[in-house]
Amino acid sequence: MWAALSRGAANRCPSCGQGTLFRGYLRVAERCGACGAPVGRIRADDAPPYFTIFIVGHIIIPLMLLAERGYAPSLWTMAAVFLPLTLLLSLALLRPVKGATVGLMMRYGITGREHDPRGDG
Repeated sequence: MWAALSRGAANRCPSCGQGTLFRGYLRVAERCGACGAPVGRIRADDAPPYFTIFIVGHIIIPLMLLAERGYAPSLWTMAAVFLPLTLLLSLALLRPVKGATVGLMMRYGITGREHDPRGDG
């Protein structure tokens, strides 16, 4: 499980660890270039943004509380510091979190098409 998570977070195929997982910023490649694993069939949907918001919130909120308690900056200063920090942290973490989610889903055989009426799941 940890291998699949770390490989996915590093933009590598969760199966072999050799091929790249993404072909764009967040678009998952159809197949691994090295082992041919069908990683493009796995649909992470809303899980990566949810996990990213959860992680970023648990980083930013304590920092905001510490800054407020220790320095009592103005509202504009807080906004000028923490809004860009939140945006940058979210953008930096979204891709590794999606890769880790795809790796975890692949490890457990979850493709998102288990109940597909066409039967190709």
